[in-house]
Amino acid sequence: MASLKEIDTRIKSTKKMKQITKAMNMVSSSKLRRAEENTKQFTPYMEKMQDAITAVAGADKNSNHPMLQQREVKKSGYLVITSDKGLAGAYNANVLKRLVKDIEERHDSPDEYSILVLGQVGVDFLKNKGYNIHQSLVEIPDQPSFKEIQAIAKKAIDLYSDEEVDEMKIYFSHFVTVLEHRPSIKTVLPLSPEDSSTGHGQMSSYEFEPDKESILSVILPQYVESLIYGTILDAKASEHATRMTAMKNASDNATELIDDLSLEYNRARQAAITQQITEIVGGSAALE
Repeated sequence: MASLKEIDTRIKSTKKMKQITKAMNMVSSSKLRRAEENTKQFTPYMEKMQDAITAVAGADKNSNHPMLQQREVKKSGYLVITSDKGLAGAYNANVLKRLVKDIEERHDSPDEYSILVLGQVGVDFLKNKGYNIHQSLVEIPDQPSFKEIQAIAKKAIDLYSDEEVDEMKIYFSHFVTVLEHRPSIKTVLPLSPEDSSTGHGQMSSYEFEPDKESILSVILPQYVESLIYGTILDAKASEHATRMTAMKNASDNATELIDDLSLEYNRARQAAITQQITEIVGGSAALE
């Protein structure tokens, strides 16, 4: 049995750890609320963009814009969204595990794919595994603005537009509820018929100048950037929810550990007192 001092030291250190995890839980809860608000605020913009895409691209079934054309996939592009910090449960592991599995199943050579990574955890993991990273973006704010992620979104679009890759997929953790987060894959390029016709068609009666192809060349890249940004907002909400849950579980485990250690401490203290009483009684009896 450990000594009283050792048990007392463990109780004090566990209490301090519990204070930290409880504070981190509260911080993540606050960040989650802001992330959900950001997603809700971004939704009207996406709906208007989808209306415009439906009106322009959905009506023109013969559009030759490369973002709407399916082509033979000779090289794939992967945009992976992870966090910059740990302590988020299985948030990063699930996404990266899914990515590695798909790469191993689909490709025989590194020349057949290109990887773009958001988040330091993803960068470190893929480098340690020996994967070549085409471009990365780290130190992403907890509540990212469109301008802060526009560079890597534009890079993903340029890779497809320049035919360096023939498809672009996003690997991320989809936020369902606070307790449910699903590793997901979204194909953003080429745009599927569903992506280009999900609006309500409220602009279908408009006349477009100079012509629809010219408009598509401007609006489609912006739409894809918006899809990527919306996905990042979704992933950020999932990250904050996962970290909040992980810190709550850590606090609950710390409480249980403190209770167990306190019980052990009381038993050891009682045993020490009993031993002292026995020694006193024994010594007194020896003097008589």
